[in-house]
Amino acid sequence: MGALTERRNPRTAGIDLAGALEIVDLINAEDRTVADAVHAQRDAIAAVLSAAEEVMRSGGRLFYAGAGTSGRLGVLDASEIPPTFGAPPDLVQGVIAGGAAALTRSQEGAEDRPDGARDDLDQAGVRAGDLVIGIAASGTTPYVRGALQHARTLGARTAIIACSPPPADTLAAADIAIVVLTGPEVVTGSTRMKAGTATKLVLNTITTGAMIRLGKTYGNLMVDLQASNAKLRDRAERIVCEVCGVTAEEARDVLRAADGSVKLAIVMKKLGLGAPDARAALAREGGVIRRVVKGAPPPVGPA
Repeated sequence: MGALTERRNPRTAGIDLAGALEIVDLINAEDRTVADAVHAQRDAIAAVLSAAEEVMRSGGRLFYAGAGTSGRLGVLDASEIPPTFGAPPDLVQGVIAGGAAALTRSQEGAEDRPDGARDDLDQAGVRAGDLVIGIAASGTTPYVRGALQHARTLGARTAIIACSPPPADTLAAADIAIVVLTGPEVVTGSTRMKAGTATKLVLNTITTGAMIRLGKTYGNLMVDLQASNAKLRDRAERIVCEVCGVTAEEARDVLRAADGSVKLAIVMKKLGLGAPDARAALAREGGVIRRVVKGAPPPVGPA
């Protein structure tokens, strides 16, 4: 029968004669099924989230490996982690078949070369203790299979995200499999649609969840950010004001003393500590503010 993502969708067989509003409704109806398909894989997603946290706490890194849309989504997710959570740029990395050029233009044939994945992982410096997550909407991409198999030989942990059941040799190379059955696409084989949406939801959950577990938030506030531009400086001041109950001027002062670190500034202000002592207190508690200051952040007001 082939990959589930390559089958024809009977619900959209007449879409070529549909009006604009009907096309919108057809696509939206298919998109509404994606969240439930992701939810059905909650246990596997949680297992990968926990693996990512464990790897990062032990000094390892997370690598995505994929081709086409899947590879681009991995690179996108990886690129958003440093500005969102103040993480080092090498903590989460995306590796895509065909290299940087494939981000904006399809590199035909790159996904069919498992040896290319081996070379790319070696160039990225994947090693024992890292986590490599292969992303393959169809589940069959040779590049992804090669990446997982090579990661295993290097001593890295492995997982796969797919939207169609992968073949046995690919599953055998993955410690954990997340298989989100999104079904046939609106346009046959166009996996940038439902499969892409599902993949983005899963990636969001894995990295956001791992960052939360690593102490990158205080409640649901992004506190492990570095105030490095005007927008982030404004956000940093507002967070410190809200959490510590201080004026904007006081927030700016403590942020300067904390070298722009919101997380450090909060601990300094709440516990009356200097930067070195606040940094040591955070280190003792695994970087989790709530464990250091022993209090909840301010409640969320009415929307």
